[in-house]
Amino acid sequence: MRATTIHAPFDMRVEDVPDPVVQDSTDVVVRVLRACICGSDLWAYRGEAARQPGQRIGHEFLGIVEAAGADVSGFAAGDLVVAPFVWSDGTCEYCSEGLQTSCPRGGFWGSVGSDGGQGEAVRVPFADGTLVKLPAEAASDDRLLTALLALSDVMGTGHHAALGAGVRKGSTVAVVGDGAVGLCGVLAAKRLGAERIIALGRHTVRTDIARTFGATDVVAERGEAAEAAVRELTGGQGAHAVIEAVGTEQSMRTAVAIARDGGTIGYVGVPHGSGTGLDLSVMFDRNISLRGGVAPVRAYIPELLPDILDGTIDPSPVFDLTVGLDGVPGGYKAMDERTALKVLVKP
Repeated sequence: MRATTIHAPFDMRVEDVPDPVVQDSTDVVVRVLRACICGSDLWAYRGEAARQPGQRIGHEFLGIVEAAGADVSGFAAGDLVVAPFVWSDGTCEYCSEGLQTSCPRGGFWGSVGSDGGQGEAVRVPFADGTLVKLPAEAASDDRLLTALLALSDVMGTGHHAALGAGVRKGSTVAVVGDGAVGLCGVLAAKRLGAERIIALGRHTVRTDIARTFGATDVVAERGEAAEAAVRELTGGQGAHAVIEAVGTEQSMRTAVAIARDGGTIGYVGVPHGSGTGLDLSVMFDRNISLRGGVAPVRAYIPELLPDILDGTIDPSPVFDLTVGLDGVPGGYKAMDERTALKVLVKP
């Protein structure tokens, strides 16, 4: 089969690789219908996250089960399924607590020795603990299938940030970051009942999506100017809840500065670059809480799935460029140059 591999910074290739097969009795093989490129994939693309030459890549996909191991009880050939961005056994204490990202036997797609989502098929370990079955009829609905793909990462990650930030009915929320996760954070905040949602972003195409998703205000400034703008919009107090969806020192500094005293920051931006930018004395003096981290999206899919199926939420607009598998290297380039928000891949 064919799959995307990374060989060096800015060197993405689509190559022939061995077909995945059932290796353990708890495996399934999934034929990929939809995959995508994540903003976090760009750190490997830019050389800011180490990868071995030829390593597979991609951690968001959904598709059809082609084969199942003897001990798989929840899935059979022909089932439409979505995969969260990590696999997990579904039986350990962490999985039972809804923290599948800490499963001792779990792992990330595209890690050394595993398949990546940006290919024609994927071997899925611990299928019963990892995958979620989707309605078969969704396979013939292109828009719905695209919206469901967001459950593999960005929708669940935005939801995780909103929960971490303590978004509640009637609250004021500020979202730092206009990427797909930040936009899904807007959608999640709206779903949880936020009354006012301030989206921080400079790209009109993206902030237009934010408004569609529920943002009531847009702040295009950065740094101290952005902080002043949010303060002005909130009567000098700041936001009850702040979603940090970038992961840089500057974005975290902004998040702390625009939080209301007693507020909470939900952070899901993958840390990169220099330090965290946290001044604990400021957070201590102002009673600002910090919660977040890598999102256990497997725990959230059952909750979010019905709302996507009935149209209550629709994250599909975050996918603004569609490519075939041969177009994946160009898709990375488009996202790196910010001419695309999030690239959908149809193998």
